[in-house]
Amino acid sequence: MRMPAPLFDTHVHLDAEPLLGNIDREIERARQAGIGSFLIPGVRCEDWAQALSIARTVPGAMIAPGLHPLAAAEWNEKAAARLGHLFSDMLTVAVGEIGLDSLIDSPSMETQERAFRGQLRLAIEARLPVLIHCRRATGKLLEILREEKAQRIGGIFHAFSGSLETAMEAVRLGFVLGFGGPLTYPNARRIPEVLKQLPKDAIVLETDAPDLSPHPHRGEANSPANLPLIARKVAEVRGWSEEETARVTTENARRVLGIG
Repeated sequence: MRMPAPLFDTHVHLDAEPLLGNIDREIERARQAGIGSFLIPGVRCEDWAQALSIARTVPGAMIAPGLHPLAAAEWNEKAAARLGHLFSDMLTVAVGEIGLDSLIDSPSMETQERAFRGQLRLAIEARLPVLIHCRRATGKLLEILREEKAQRIGGIFHAFSGSLETAMEAVRLGFVLGFGGPLTYPNARRIPEVLKQLPKDAIVLETDAPDLSPHPHRGEANSPANLPLIARKVAEVRGWSEEETARVTTENARRVLGIG
C-alpha cells in the first residue's frame, strides 16, 4: 500500500496509546507505507515533553505543542512560559492543537476562548503557524482569527468537515485544510464536495491516529500507516494521480509549516 512519493501526516498523536506502546512497529509500518513526515500535536501540558522526546528519535517527526480545548483550564502564566520555552527547539514547527469546541461540557467557552487567544497571540509573536481544532464553534473561531490577525501566521484547520464557505474563509486567512479518515466514509457527502472545489494549494493530509480511522478500518484504532487510504481518496475526488497527490499535499504541508 506504499505511495509513490513521501507523504506528510500533519496530525498524528504518536504520544498516545496504543501508538506509544508500539512506536517502533508503528513507525516502521508507516515508513513501508510511504510516510516521510509526522507532526505531533499537543493536548495537555504534560504531553509536550513526551512528544518532543519522540520527535527527537523519529526522523521526519516534529511537534506542535499546545492546549486542546479540553485542556483549556490549564492555561496560565506557567503554561505560557513552558510553551514559549519550546519555541526555541527546532523541532517545534507549529502551535496546536488549539481552538474551540462547543460539544464538550467543560471547560466553559469563556475558558476555551481565553486559552485560544493566549496561545494564538504567542504563536503570532513567535511567527509559528497554528493547528486549529473546531467543533460547532465556527463563527466565533473565525471571528477570533480575524480579530487577532491570524493571517500573519496561518496554519492548518485540523479534521476539516465544514462548509465550502467556511473553507474559503479559512483559505483567505492563510490556512490550509486537513483531510483525514471521514473523507473516506461511504456516506461522506459534504467533505468530498468541499475538497473538490478547494484551491490546489489548500489541501493537506492527516490521520489523527489513533482516532478517526479511514474506511474500511472505521471503529479500529487508527495508525499513520493508513494515510495512503486517505491520499488515494483525495486523488480520486480531485482527479489526480497518486504521484501528484503525494507531491502537492506534502509541498503544501511543508510550505504552511515553514519547513525548507
